[in-house]
Amino acid sequence: MSVNEFSPAALAYLGDAVIELMVRKHLVLSGISDAGKLNERSRSYVCAIAQSEAMEKIMPLLTEEELTFFKWGRNLHTAVPKSASVGQYRRATGMETLFACLYLGGKQERMNSLFNIAFNVDKNKEELK
Repeated sequence: MSVNEFSPAALAYLGDAVIELMVRKHLVLSGISDAGKLNERSRSYVCAIAQSEAMEKIMPLLTEEELTFFKWGRNLHTAVPKSASVGQYRRATGMETLFACLYLGGKQERMNSLFNIAFNVDKNKEELK
């Protein structure tokens, strides 16, 4: 199936899990072994505000196709939690949709590259220690 055959809501749902898995992998590989610390740290990556800020970092690097994926999710109209602004929540949903499309397209290397830039992975590895 092509990503065009899925609804933006379904893609955002999948993308949420994809990003969560990437965050968990990053944190475990950083050497943290305490489940409480892992959960605490992961929340700082997967909240709408953090994803919105991360999206701002990678936006200029997106291809036209990737920008289209992002816009599908960003334009999805859903209830917005009180912890984020409408813009932040929509950018986060756009990021989730983008990562779902990359995942479904088998673009693991591109996902990893964007993830690393979005969340300053190299810098964060040092801070996590």
